[in-house]
Amino acid sequence: MLRRSTLGRVAVTAAALTAAALLGSSPAGAQTPETSGHAKQMAARDARPAAAASTNLLSYGGGAVVTSPKVYVVYWGSQWGTGSTVTNDPSGEAALQLSFFQHAYGSGDTWSASQTQYCEGVAVGTTQCNGAGTPVGHPASNPVGGTWLDSSVSAPSKPSNAQIAAEAVKAAAHFGVSGDNVQIIVDAPHGVVPTGFKTQYCAWHDQTTTGSGAPLPYTNFPYITDAGSACGANFVSTGSTGVNGNTEGVTIVGGHEYAETLTDPTASTGWLDSTGYETGDKCAWISSGQGASTIVGMNGSDYAIQSLWSNNFNSDSGGCVVSYTSPTNQH
Repeated sequence: MLRRSTLGRVAVTAAALTAAALLGSSPAGAQTPETSGHAKQMAARDARPAAAASTNLLSYGGGAVVTSPKVYVVYWGSQWGTGSTVTNDPSGEAALQLSFFQHAYGSGDTWSASQTQYCEGVAVGTTQCNGAGTPVGHPASNPVGGTWLDSSVSAPSKPSNAQIAAEAVKAAAHFGVSGDNVQIIVDAPHGVVPTGFKTQYCAWHDQTTTGSGAPLPYTNFPYITDAGSACGANFVSTGSTGVNGNTEGVTIVGGHEYAETLTDPTASTGWLDSTGYETGDKCAWISSGQGASTIVGMNGSDYAIQSLWSNNFNSDSGGCVVSYTSPTNQH
């Protein structure tokens, strides 16, 4: 989960209580990233991050990882527009988000490639897969499986966690998908404020089940620019890249949740550190030095991103990286 004070989930563990102190420095009012699950840990994550990212490695908890990623986006509510076309999107978030995921594949995406070092099917407590098990997948082509404007309803002005999960299940039925390789992103429209958004988190991911009982990873993705600098606006210097500073949070936060879903789709049993932090949490809101958020090129387009945690960086001592082509070529 990402908070600019949190991106993440509500029954609190003792480890989660100390997590906020482990993040990189962030802008004033920034929300801290979530740890493993909104419903499990969000309540403990409302302190502003102030220290360097944790150095303890992620370890395997025995659950699933995403081996063949597929992303589906639902624009929730008639506030986005009527019929099937998004017409009310004052910051252009829908197009930017879609473009970002459409470019997250192949050799042209060295940003998310770092997550392929993690795997499933190895011993609990493993920190280095070293080719064992089944690795996190890296899409060979555009991983977006579909988008849908659900204009049949009006999104609640302050939707609850249960309402967001229900919309994810509805979208999964529309797309005809389920399972750990699926990520349903529930995009709330401008002006809608899910419970805790802007004051406790920027976004979070979790897992629910479909009507048939199949697992369904999903992401609660509010209208990020409504939070301004608290959720990433103008966090990274854009230079001459053409990236719009006001919408940087859309891809910084979106990338955070995507990477955490890849490595921990069940939001508690994948790859976490001893405090409950996931791969994005450990590297959120770093503004300078190793692992600082930056602009990266992905298959010909530029996007603002945060770094992701790499266990095998720096001779297996770990660290935050923005590019990864191999264990010996990452930075």
